[in-house]
Amino acid sequence: MERSLSIVKPDGVKKNLIGEVIGRFEKAGLRVVALKMARLTKKQAEGFYAVHKEKPFFLSLTEFMSSGPVVLMIVEGEGAIGKVRELMGATNPVDAEPGTIRKDFADSIESNIVHGSDGPETAAFETGYFFNSLETHS
Repeated sequence: MERSLSIVKPDGVKKNLIGEVIGRFEKAGLRVVALKMARLTKKQAEGFYAVHKEKPFFLSLTEFMSSGPVVLMIVEGEGAIGKVRELMGATNPVDAEPGTIRKDFADSIESNIVHGSDGPETAAFETGYFFNSLETHS
């Protein structure tokens, strides 16, 4: 079993897409094993996206991610990381495949509805950043 962090970003929460995102994950055979809503502080967003600190989009990304509530979840299943990434679609919705979350609902490369871990090491860091062992259930 593999785990991935997924975040319904502020634009996805504002558009009432929480259930849509979870539903697509569940229909693909993934299980939600941890779930909560939070409003990230700027500092929390900066810590989460620290890997991008030197990139030009870091400031706008962390401002966006702390601009409203998000839904944080851990999904589990065979090949969970790849499945989540496939369901999300390309980061830029213009490049995303039809039927993906980002193609169907995203407005831009930054306001793209959802985040998903990009690999096992990233998933381990990301899930641990937001959830402790008491909040995770298999």
